[in-house]
Amino acid sequence: MTIVPSTPIASRAEELDALDAILPFDRRDQLAALLTDDDVATLKHLAQEGMGENTLRALASDLGYLEAWCRLATGDPLPWPAPEALLLKFVAHHLWDPVKRAEDSSHGMPADVEVGLRAERLLRADGPHAPGTVRRRLTSWSILTRWRVTGAFGAPSLKSAVRLAVKASNRPRQRKSKKAVTLDILTKLLEACAGDRLVDARDRALLLAAFASGGRRRSEVAALRVEDLADEEPVRANPTDENSPPLPCLSIRLGRTKTTTADENEHVLLIGRPVTVLKRWLSDAQIKDGPVFRRIDQWGNIDRRALTPQSVNLVLKARCEQAGLDPALFSAHGLRSGYLTEAANRGIPLPEAMQQSLHKSVTQAARYYNNAERKNGRAARLIV
Repeated sequence: MTIVPSTPIASRAEELDALDAILPFDRRDQLAALLTDDDVATLKHLAQEGMGENTLRALASDLGYLEAWCRLATGDPLPWPAPEALLLKFVAHHLWDPVKRAEDSSHGMPADVEVGLRAERLLRADGPHAPGTVRRRLTSWSILTRWRVTGAFGAPSLKSAVRLAVKASNRPRQRKSKKAVTLDILTKLLEACAGDRLVDARDRALLLAAFASGGRRRSEVAALRVEDLADEEPVRANPTDENSPPLPCLSIRLGRTKTTTADENEHVLLIGRPVTVLKRWLSDAQIKDGPVFRRIDQWGNIDRRALTPQSVNLVLKARCEQAGLDPALFSAHGLRSGYLTEAANRGIPLPEAMQQSLHKSVTQAARYYNNAERKNGRAARLIV
């Protein structure tokens, strides 16, 4: 019997299997083709060191992009450490002036590099990159470098180049979701999944639980497990009225999130209708342990595996389309911004809303309140 040696790419794909709980499975083969053996070894080491799943997922995605860009731009793999000239080239290729590009086609990212990245499905948008994306990838590059060697990421010339390039690119800051999923939008989405199929029950529970629990991030929704749910004593619909009817109450333990660690034991509450709908989904799907929100195939079979964070986003966009809304205007983050916007519109104090949303930054959470106050205030109504 002849044993056929595995290819380097197949071998790396097998290595990435060990990170399947962290890395997106649907991109495993693509990442295996883009990353080097040393890249995979670094990611595995970071995972063993306890780096957060979301951070590691972002690092892997950014590293795959950087490897592909470097090969197309220089003909060589990504060097460690990165020379300052390569870092500046990366900035020049991704942050550029659209007006100058119209006059000079050589300005910005070269055409062959752009074509190559699009062929790899790594580049989709037109125009210069969002400054936040460029900064994030440079940060990922820097983090990975620190685990190997020291690069030139602290060089004053790089900081100056990024600052000037952001100014030249003249790209407005993009919101994660162009529109917030406020209660009126949520109602339309729930109407779009009012059927009797299991997928309808799942999506109703997902949307209601994600919104009512403070606008949970899509990664937190995907990571939710039955073991994280705990029944609480019923609460009154109106806390100040002793005759108010009781409502079911459920506690959700979040564990490690983007802004917390696993040992902080953060939890939020679900009260009323979201509890009923969530329990109905678990009962109909006969889910007693493991992931709460799972994949369902076209025949209605429920998978043991959880939805991925990207799938949570796709669920929301699909329901937006069915509700007659433009999916391009909404993303899963709209549930988070929508929760705070709705809280502001109802006059709920910011600290109280932050207890449920678990925002750590008052400045960030207050943006939604400031926008609501401006629309409801008198300052913009001097001439109407």
